[in-house]
This record gives sequence, C-alpha cells and structure tokens, in this order.
Amino acid sequence: MKWLDEAVSAGHATTAAHPARIAVLDAIRADRTGPAAVRLLQLSRSDDAFVRREVMDLLSAGARRAWPDAAEAALARLTDPDEEVRRRAAYLVVHAGSSDVALRALGELTEPVARTALAKWLRGSVAHLQDDPLASVRFLARLKTLSVAPPQQWLPLDTALLADAREASRHLQGVGGRWGRVLYELGREPHVYTLVARLLADPATRDIGADLAREACHDWRAAPVELLPLLVRHCGSGISPAMAKALTTASISEAAMHTHGALVAAVPFTPYPKARMPSGSPTPSYDSTTATALLQAKPVDTGRLHRAPEIFGALLDEGPLTFRQAAQLYNLTFKRPGRMQAVCAPLWLRHAGPTTLPRILALMTRHLGDYGIGEYYSEGLARMGRHALPALPSLTALIDRRTRIPVNDSTRDGETMLDERLLAAAINARRAILADTAS
Repeated sequence: MKWLDEAVSAGHATTAAHPARIAVLDAIRADRTGPAAVRLLQLSRSDDAFVRREVMDLLSAGARRAWPDAAEAALARLTDPDEEVRRRAAYLVVHAGSSDVALRALGELTEPVARTALAKWLRGSVAHLQDDPLASVRFLARLKTLSVAPPQQWLPLDTALLADAREASRHLQGVGGRWGRVLYELGREPHVYTLVARLLADPATRDIGADLAREACHDWRAAPVELLPLLVRHCGSGISPAMAKALTTASISEAAMHTHGALVAAVPFTPYPKARMPSGSPTPSYDSTTATALLQAKPVDTGRLHRAPEIFGALLDEGPLTFRQAAQLYNLTFKRPGRMQAVCAPLWLRHAGPTTLPRILALMTRHLGDYGIGEYYSEGLARMGRHALPALPSLTALIDRRTRIPVNDSTRDGETMLDERLLAAAINARRAILADTAS
C-alpha cells in the first residue's frame, strides 16, 4: 500500500480526476474489506493532520451507502485536535453511519465545531433541539422548524433566530445565506427586507445582514432596489468583505443601478462586471446574386447558417424564395430550438405570411425563459414588431415575475446576471412591439 500512502500524503488522492484518486476510489468501492479500505481506516489515525483530513474526504467519497467501519473511524475523529478534521469527520459520521449514531454523538459531545457540523449535516433530524445550549445548533433547529412552520409561527421564530444569529455565526458559516434560502422557499419577500434592516442596524450582526441581503438579491428581482440604500447607509468607514459582496451582487440589477446610481457612486466597491459583446467581423453585404450562390452551396437540410438574416433578407427584398431556398429556411426555422430558430422565425413569417403566425409564436414564446437561448427569442419577437403583439402576455409574465428565473451557472452572481439579461431582452422586445404597433 505504499502507493496509497504516497497518494494521500501528496494530496493526489483528493485531486479531482487524478489517476491516484480514481484508483483509490475504485478500490474501496469494489471491496470495503480490501487492502485499500483497510489502509485508509488505519491512516485515519495518522499523526499528520493533513493526512487525516485527506482520509476523511476519501472515506466520504467512497461512502455511497452505509459504511459502519468508516462511520466508526469518523466518530473517533470528532474530538480530533485539528478543527478541519472534526468538520470532515462529522460529515462522514452522518453519511456513512446513521442519524441515530450522529444524534447520540451530538448529545454526548461538548466541543462546538464538531457539534455544529453534526447538526448541519443532520438537517431535519435536529429540529427538536431548539433549546440546545449551543447557539449554532439552536439556530439550525429553529431554521428547520421555520421551513415547515405555519405563518402564525413565523414571527416568534424570526425573533428567536435574530437573538441567536450573532453567537451562532461563531461556529456556523453562512448564517445569513441559510436563513435567506428558507425565507425564499416560504415566499417571505417583505419579511426579508425587514430582517435585513434589523441585522444591518447592529454592528455585531451587520455582516449577517449583508449575507442575507445578498441572498435576497439572488432570489428576488426587487431586492437590489429595496436593499441598496440600506447597504450603502450601513457601510461605515470600512467595507467588510461581506458588505462588499452584497454591494457587488446588488449592482447586477439594472433597475437598482438606475434608481440608486448616484448613491452607490460614492461607495468604494467593485461593481459586477458587465458582459462584453464580441466585436466580431464587419457584416458582409449580400445581394440576391451572392445570397443565391451561398445557399446553392449549402445542403437543403442545413442546420446552421451564419448571417441568415442578411442572406434571406436580401432574397426576400427581391421577391419570393425558390422552393429550395424556402426548404432551407423551413429547416433552419423548425428543425431544432436555439439561436438559429429564433433568428430565422421572423424570416419565415416574412416568407409565409400571417397564416403561419400562430405556429411561429408558439415556437418563440415557449423558450423566452430559457437562460441559454431566451434572449435570442425575445430579440426575434422584437424584429417581428406588431406581428408579435399576441406574444405580449408571455413577455409580460416574464417581466412581471418577482423571483429570479431558475438558471444554471457556476456562481449565484452569474445566475443573477443571466436572469437580468433575460429580463432586459424581454423589456426591449415589449417596447419594440408596442412602438411598432403605435406607429
């Protein structure tokens, strides 16, 4: 097992996609009583804290189902002298053992880091511990209770959570964010603003308030407009990292920056970077001859066509498309959803006429909220002008929603930016449609 010892001590065994990690995990998943698993359990008692941390991670990665031996090794590490080992051991106890074993350990331990970590990973199983002597455990218990509580219990639980927030944050990271996620699931937008104001007003809980404000800005579109003035007011002489992050997130909102731009300008923080549009190459100029030649070289079932609006536009300016050209445009429009469909749908309407409008709008409106391609569909509706008037309810529904559109990005700020871009595209489309209708 020399190779395993070396992989662990060098950190290779916990490096994503490293061959040593793959080999270790394959070995312990194949045989939990085999040499690799036995050696890892032995290494959990290493004199080197780094090795013990690595072992806790490896055992956790290999514990896809209950693993009593790993849970027992982790129990012994809940009193480890290294804080990070204790945190990782708590995770392993919960996921490799049983909730009964973890709850029993939580009741027997007194050390706050391990107890907090156990309570965090036990999730709903700690809801009954609202009178626990440790503030972080009480906070998690009350937060879980709040998540399923009827409205008449909300305010008393809020008061109890406020009372524990500062002390709980000593051992529990992300207090404001955790609270915010529960409030979002309950749909308690106005209450979030009230709680942020109370937390920001107390210097001892200001960073928790900033974290809660940031979570709110990720969840609700109106939050940045509501909360930016509060954040600026409580910045003080020095901006903490938590406050700076909250201000950066709030700055993603176009509405907030438009409303409070002058207020924010006096605060030294880094606004969220706006996406730069690629400059690209100059747009070629097509006439019917060059457009015809280009399409003639393309197959009828082509799925992509760079500069499709210019190419088909030049042909439609001259007169009707040929049968082959119409077939190409049809395939580009109806074959698959995506940017090309959004670009070509207005062209198909121009070719086929108003009778095809219901089908075109059905294509366009179903993708308006798609974070990957929704902008293109809004832009397509804008190009359709008054013909897209029946799509206004779909655009308005997207614009008027109070919560962010669920999207998928590597960061919450990135996801918020994607929602802002979808919102801006929909607003521009509605404006263009109404302007063309009025003209």
